This record gives sequence, C-alpha cells and structure tokens, in this order.
Amino acid sequence: MTTFEAPHIEKIELAEKAGKATAAASGASATERFHLDKSPFDAVRDVPAERVDLLAREVLDAVHATIRRHKVTYEEYNALKAWLINVGEDGEWPLFLDVWVEHVVEEVATAHRHGNKGSIEGPYYVPDSPELGADATMPVRPGEAGTPLVWEGTITSTDGRPLAGKVELWHADSEGFYSQFAPGIPEWNLRGTISTGDDGAFRITTMRPAPYQIPTDGSCGKLIAAAGWHAWRPAHLHVKVSAPGHELLTAQLYFPGDPHNGDDIATAVKPELMLDPQPQPDGSEKVRYDFVLDPES
Repeated sequence: MTTFEAPHIEKIELAEKAGKATAAASGASATERFHLDKSPFDAVRDVPAERVDLLAREVLDAVHATIRRHKVTYEEYNALKAWLINVGEDGEWPLFLDVWVEHVVEEVATAHRHGNKGSIEGPYYVPDSPELGADATMPVRPGEAGTPLVWEGTITSTDGRPLAGKVELWHADSEGFYSQFAPGIPEWNLRGTISTGDDGAFRITTMRPAPYQIPTDGSCGKLIAAAGWHAWRPAHLHVKVSAPGHELLTAQLYFPGDPHNGDDIATAVKPELMLDPQPQPDGSEKVRYDFVLDPES
C-alpha cells in the first residue's frame, strides 16, 4: 500500500463501518476509481520533449512570477509545501484538479465545436452502466427520495440529421451522494445508458438530484477554509453523449434557481447547459433538452 492510498482507503472503510455516506469517503472513492479506470500516460507517451519543456517551463514561470509579484515569504512557501504534500497523502489530487483546473482544459478542448456546449466530467463517472433502451427508467431504490423528473430529447448532427446514439447518464441522489462512491447505495443506482433508434429520440425517467458539497475534511477543505471560499456544487445531471462518426460530448446540465449556479466551486456552469423543468399535475417535473453533436474531423 503506497503512502497516498492509506488515508483515503481509511476514510472509505470508516464510512462503510458506519453504514452511511460521507463527502470525504466519496472523494476518496473517486481517487480509487481514477487509478482503476484511467491510463493517463498512454495518450501522451509520444509527446515530444519540446512540448513537455514548453508546458513545464510556462507553469513554473507563472509560479515564479506570482512569488516575485507578491513577495511570498519563506513561511508562506513552507506552508504551501506542506499543503502540497498533504494533498498527495490525502489522495485528493484528482479532486483538486477536477474542481479547479478541468473546466479550463474542457474549454480549450471543445472550443472548435458548433454543436452543444460541454462541461467537465468530474470524478464520479463509471463506464459500462446498464443498457436501458430509448424509453428509460433509471435504476432507483424502492421509495427513492426526491422529485421525479421526466426528460425528453433527441440526438442530431450539426446538419440536423437524427443520430442513433447513446446518452450515458449519472447523477447524485437527493442527499448529494453517488452510487459506487458512497456505502449503502446499490451499485448502479441513478446510472444508466440510454440508446436511441434511428430517429435519435429518447425519454428518461429519473429523480431530480440535490446540490452537494465537495469533501472538506481533507487538504482541499483546508484551502477552501483558508481562502474563505464555499464548497458547494449546484444540482446537476452528468451525461456523455455519443454517436458513430461524431465527437463525444461530455456535459453537466443544471437547474434554474440553484443558489450556486453563479458561484459553482468547479466553475462548470454555462447558460447553454441550463434546463427548464416544468411542474406536472402529479408532482413530477418535465424537461426538454436536445443534443447536437459535431462530426469527427
């Protein structure tokens, strides 16, 4: 067991023993999942040394410029060093990067697109969720808490042509926790893959998710407290939308009126990603949101 694994594995085990979900255990599980699912170095194995040199030097130059501009003291430098070490020991580098860096990477990576706007993936994606067809009801627990939500939409190409594609959907429950990242929740709860026919149409019945706080009892929480920030993410639905011959779209869809739409800790909210839920007589809500995918170049 490496030194960065031990603290967050302990958090998971403590949460499981207590039989309840915690934000810290969810964040720790996200780190474990990243190590299991990602092969991050494969994609950049052949990057030229000149590219690595350029990026590394510019990041370091920016750090040096900040130190000079603000006359950073040795006490502040040593506090930073200790904090960086703690981030690794707590297993929170994926959390830190997903919350404060990924939104800019996503912005640059998708700037060329003419179809739907995307957003960050975040740390709670799990591949190979159950296939549910085009008229889908998401897996839920008996008596799942929250407001039922019915979502209708289509997948089309930028030329208006309907696409037979897939919508992978995952989201938090009414308490802000994700299945497979918190104890006591069935494996595929509120996770599913919706496959459309040639008309590109889909219909999904699920539950409206809740806002939630990112973990605050580790190193990221110490930064949040020291800077006087908040730790909240607005309620959102995660999706990955795909179709043959088209670019994968990763996005998060948000709900109007959430108090943290304007100050999301992950800076991932965009006006184009806002839903418009309509209350129904039976107490449920209904939304319409369509996807337009860019052809692969």
